[in-house]
Amino acid sequence: MNTLIVLVAQYLLYVLVVIAGLVWLTRGRREKAVLATQAVLGLALVGIGIWVAAHVHTDPRPFVHDPASKPLFAHPADNGFPSDHSAAAGLLTALVFRYKRALGLIVAAGGVLIAWARVAAHVHHGQDVITGFGIGVVAGVLAIWFVSVFVSALRRRGLTDGASQARTTADRTRRPR
Repeated sequence: MNTLIVLVAQYLLYVLVVIAGLVWLTRGRREKAVLATQAVLGLALVGIGIWVAAHVHTDPRPFVHDPASKPLFAHPADNGFPSDHSAAAGLLTALVFRYKRALGLIVAAGGVLIAWARVAAHVHHGQDVITGFGIGVVAGVLAIWFVSVFVSALRRRGLTDGASQARTTADRTRRPR
């Protein structure tokens, strides 16, 4: 059982990244650019959120509080608040859910498993993983919102995809035969 906990705690996040990558691959060119922009902005917001949360609250890892509680894998005895893994899983959940709801639910379930495994491995407390997941989801929602507002503003100003605009203009100026 400990081996399964370690595998989930340390490696399931990579599976969630692959799922997000597959979602990205199924998008059209324009949606790929939007999703990539949302992901980069979301990562920046996650980083800011983690930094702020870690400076506001300190929560030593469980094995620091209770030396009898041995971590299942090597981990530094630093501030465990919030969980970086859970934050990344929250961001992936928001991004994937935006494009493929069923897969988004699967990614969310994977994020919950990661959170549970990190607590079971004695490297985080419950509040660490819950806060981390929340930071990730909020960062993802904000990134999705901000990019959609930005893209809408570009469209209103006629600044998106000049090639398709040129085709549309040419189509309007053609006379029926």
